[in-house]
This record gives sequence, C-alpha cells and structure tokens, in this order.
Amino acid sequence: MTNHNFFAVDLGATSGRTILAGFDGKSMKMTEVTRFENPMIPLGGHLFWNIAHLYNEILKGLRKVAEQGVSIDSIGIDTWGVDVAFFGKDGQLLGLPYCYRDSHTDGAQERFFRKMSPRDLYARTGIQFMNFNTVFNLDTLSAEGCSALEAADKILFMPDALAFMLTGETVCEYTIASTSQMLNAFNREFDPDILSVLGLSRERFGRLVFPGEVIGVLSEQVQRETGLGPVKVIAVAGHDTASAVAAVPARGRDFAYLSCGTWSLLGIETPEPVINDFSYRENFTNEGGVEGTVRFLKNICGMWIFEQARRDFRNAPEGVGELVALADTVDYGGVIDPDAECFAHPASMTGAIDSYCLATSQVPPALPAEYCRCIFRSLALRCRQVIESLSNVAPEPIRTLNVIGGGSRNAFLMQYLADCLGIRVVCGPVEGTAMGNALIQAKAAGLADTLDRLREISAASVELTVYEPKVERNDEYSIFLNIQKKYRNN
Repeated sequence: MTNHNFFAVDLGATSGRTILAGFDGKSMKMTEVTRFENPMIPLGGHLFWNIAHLYNEILKGLRKVAEQGVSIDSIGIDTWGVDVAFFGKDGQLLGLPYCYRDSHTDGAQERFFRKMSPRDLYARTGIQFMNFNTVFNLDTLSAEGCSALEAADKILFMPDALAFMLTGETVCEYTIASTSQMLNAFNREFDPDILSVLGLSRERFGRLVFPGEVIGVLSEQVQRETGLGPVKVIAVAGHDTASAVAAVPARGRDFAYLSCGTWSLLGIETPEPVINDFSYRENFTNEGGVEGTVRFLKNICGMWIFEQARRDFRNAPEGVGELVALADTVDYGGVIDPDAECFAHPASMTGAIDSYCLATSQVPPALPAEYCRCIFRSLALRCRQVIESLSNVAPEPIRTLNVIGGGSRNAFLMQYLADCLGIRVVCGPVEGTAMGNALIQAKAAGLADTLDRLREISAASVELTVYEPKVERNDEYSIFLNIQKKYRNN
C-alpha cells in the first residue's frame, strides 16, 4: 500500500508540537517535526495566548516538511478547550485571545446564574461547571465591555481560529465547541437560550463541522510561505482530549481513559449524554467525541501542580525523569486535594501546598522529593475517587484504565494508580493526541472506516507499558478522603 503522510498540529496549554504521521495501511509512524513553548503572556493585568506565535510555528513545521520534500495528504489541528479568538469583518485578528487561567472569571459563574440557573444550564449542556468555561468567559468579557468582543464578526475556538488563518474558512468543530458549555448536548448545536443570555447571535460562530470533515485548503499566501500546494485542512477532533480518546488502544467498552498532561481528563465513553441528578451533583461533563460518542468525564488537575511546583525547587535535578525517581526515595505521607481552588493559579505552588498541609494539620513537605511524592500520590488517590463515581454509570464494570499523554511516562504515578485502583493500567501512546489527530485524518482519507479500526491501528503503532496492582492503598485512600473533607469544612 502506498504510504500516506499526515501533518498533526498538537497544541497544549504549555507547549506545542508538529508531527508527521506516516501510515502504511497497518500502523502509524510518528516523527516529531518541531516542538515549541506556548507561554501565557501577562499583559495589562490579564493573561493571554500568543496565537500569532502559534500560527508562525505551524508555518515553520509545514515549511520544514516541504524542504524535506515530503508530500502530505492533509493537516489537522487540535488544542486545549474553551478559549476563543475574535476576528473582524475584514478577517483580521482582534487582539490576543484571553487565557482560561486568567483570574477575571473568578466569580463569573455566580454572575451568570442570576440570568440562568445552574440546573437549567447543566440540563441543556451536560457540561461540568468551571469558572473558565467559554460561556462564563464571554459573559465576563461582555460585562467588562471588551472591545474585541464587541467588534468581533466571528468568534472562533482555538483550532478553528488557526484553521481560519491557514485557509480563510470559518468553521466551528463539534468536539471543541462542546467544551464551551454553550452547545445543547442532545441536538449538538448552540443553544439559542444560552446565546440569548449572552447577547450573541449564532452567525458569529462558524458553520458546525464534525471530525473528519474537510475545512478547506491552504490559502495561496500560506502556500507561498511554506512551499506547499493546496493541501487539505481536516477538522479532526479539535479538542485535544477528543483526539486522544480516539487513539486509546482498547478493545470493547470495559475501560476508562485518562488523558494525563497538564490536565487529567478521566472518563468513559458513552453512546448518549448522561445528564441526571447524579451527574449534576458530582459535576461530571458530557463532551463530544468521534463517531457520535460522548466523553463522559471529569476534568481534574493533572501535571499542572508538578509543573508549577518544580519552578520553586532549589538544588534539585532539572530533568522530569530524575524528579519522578526522587518520589520513591522518601516516605513522606502528606496528601492534598489536587482540585482544591487554592492550586488553580497561586503565586507559588509549593507555598500553596504548604498552606494546604498546615490547614489540614499535616507537616508540609520540605524537600523536592517530598513535594513530588505528595503531588503524585494525591493525583492517584483523586483518580480513584473519580473512578468510583464513574463506576456508578459505566455500562460495564471498569476493568482497565488506559492512560495516554505525557504523564503515562511517569512510572511512579502509573504504578501508584494501579495500586490505588486495583486494576490494570495500560500506558500509551505517549503522543496519544497527535496519534488520534492523524488517525482521524486517515479516516477522512478513506483509509479506515470505524473508531474500532482507528484503535486497532493505534495499538499496532506503539509499544504499550502495563502496570498491574502490587499492593493495596485502601488506608491511604481513607486518609485522603478525610483530609479532603477537613479542608473543605475549614
């Protein structure tokens, strides 16, 4: 079979990468083309994304592929969720997109709930409540008189904004839009009542497209800049987690998945939205997936705490692997709730951990190794708590946890997960999001026909690492629950 090449753009909330995926009909070979930082920009009292930088990095990757003489079939872009960019009637970018970690949405939910009740909002969207969801961000910007929002002809989610900059075509990809808490979970369109509350018209968003649809081809300007021809840009699953879940190398439906990166997205796959008293009370979310599936999950803290804490470390190894190994050299027993609000955007992450421990009558960590052990153990214990909730609605007993993303390389955390959950943990692919991105491009090219087939290709493309439970962690889990309750009651 003739080899096909797909160009996957995978943008996370701290870094980005472009990857060339070669498909021979049986497996994908992933080759990193470029890797770059995606820093938040503090400006004028707010935090922004430098979308022009991201666009330029995409061009660099495309230019590099062209210089190597590689012919690519298509391009796909996935990013983190919720954030949007504004464009004027002339197609020009209106300022930098606000970053979801900007504190201007603190208290935004309460303001919005004076116009629409939380129960009503959840019944329509099935999306978990988080201050930075698009609906609250847009409501905040409207209340603040944001000039970019007022002047915007089009409001585009990040992968759609970058696709527009490449092609000139305005679309709204379903999986990324589903993170906004503005889409009706049942008819998969923008809810008119929510838009009415926001004072926004449907026309200000692009036409709705689903994973595998063609957005357009590279504009003439981009063709000149990169040396490529009119290459197709495909609407992959624009939300990075949706692309990652498409690449989970699982068979059957008795698995849960954990996309483990800056955020940890832990969930199951369902054929329909799960919106009921239980999901509302537990604040679970129903986000769009591939082939009509729903990603029923909880967005919990991932490696964000570790990434921020290591900035505060002194006299510690710089390498992530060396820091992870340190966690197994100490017996520190303190735990935190990684999803406590105090860890959302503190000035000092180690300071926030110290304060949490003191507030719950625990001795704070003193060494980098103790901070690492505290963070990783706490993440694993929090995952067990969420898995127990998921088990109440899973169509089948959860027998395996499939972990994708960079966090799957953290051997200490993965073994602790297996021990805490008491089930097998299967890790890989590490570049699960880019793999899913490329797989959907292959499906769009007619080279694969079903989601199960995409997962077969993923399994054939990588070497998986399996962790079996070794010891019980029930006592530690009980301590974690008591500490969590104590902090919440303070």
